[in-house]
Amino acid sequence: MTRRRFSREFKIKAARLVTDRGVTMAQATRDLDVAQSMLRRWIRELTATPTVAFPGNGQIGADLAEIAALKKEVAWLRAERDILKKAAAFFAREAM
Repeated sequence: MTRRRFSREFKIKAARLVTDRGVTMAQATRDLDVAQSMLRRWIRELTATPTVAFPGNGQIGADLAEIAALKKEVAWLRAERDILKKAAAFFAREAM
């Protein structure tokens, strides 16, 4: 069985069927052929953060992007620190 993927627009329209247009959850899930739990999750996500809901493939939220950038910076700083430690040890041996 292949996993179905839904576009951002589809998810927004599906969630708004229930929230704005007053279609029942059961009727919307039958009409759209999606699981009720999935539609509930879409509604919850759209209600919580409407501007950044459903970022899509390859796009990550602002929080995750910041975490990734900070992890990259930490790795860079650790490498720089290790190089400086090795250089200091090397020059300390040379001075003796």
